[in-house]
Amino acid sequence: MLTDESQVAALINLFHQGTRQLYGKGEYIIRPGSPPGGVFYILSGLVKAYDITKYGEENLLIIRKPGEILGLTWALTGQDRHIIYSTLAPTTLLQISREQFTDFLHTNPKAALPLLDMLVDMYRLHSERILNLEYRTVRERLVSFLLTTSRRFGKETEEGLVLEVPLRHQDIASSISATRETAGRELSAMERQGLLTSAQSRIVLKDIPRLRKYLE
Repeated sequence: MLTDESQVAALINLFHQGTRQLYGKGEYIIRPGSPPGGVFYILSGLVKAYDITKYGEENLLIIRKPGEILGLTWALTGQDRHIIYSTLAPTTLLQISREQFTDFLHTNPKAALPLLDMLVDMYRLHSERILNLEYRTVRERLVSFLLTTSRRFGKETEEGLVLEVPLRHQDIASSISATRETAGRELSAMERQGLLTSAQSRIVLKDIPRLRKYLE
């Protein structure tokens, strides 16, 4: 019987048999209105998943990091959710076709176990985003978003907990159901209070205990 580690290794090896694709920062992987061109494994970089609201604004859904798979739900169900993917940094992907992916699962059914873990984690992140919107004030939703993001992308440094992912005010605003201007004002107010620093899409959380108190 394959161990969890060997199942993951077999899955990653499958992607290494595909096509390596290099993207610069800000490039589309899946364009608006286009179906997925395959299933992608993120080797390095960061990928933003979003859709467009009826008002023509970007609605950030999630940021994907190395070791994660793009197009997993589509690969397993065949349902295209019309999600747009673009890079937040120079990114390297490994691409295979949906047929390669499903054929592999049919012949290696135990490899579905790590995929199940990925799906559970993906829906947990989406659930956290929905729960975040239950907070009544923009400040609470913003703090919840920042703390949730820090669990995936936070790095401890001498200056504080750095969020190692570029976040525009519009990205933050769309995630917390606020306007860009309101999100920017809240970030500035929290910066004046010494809770964080925010400059050029780089956010550093300075006082985690005080931030958590907003959610108590």
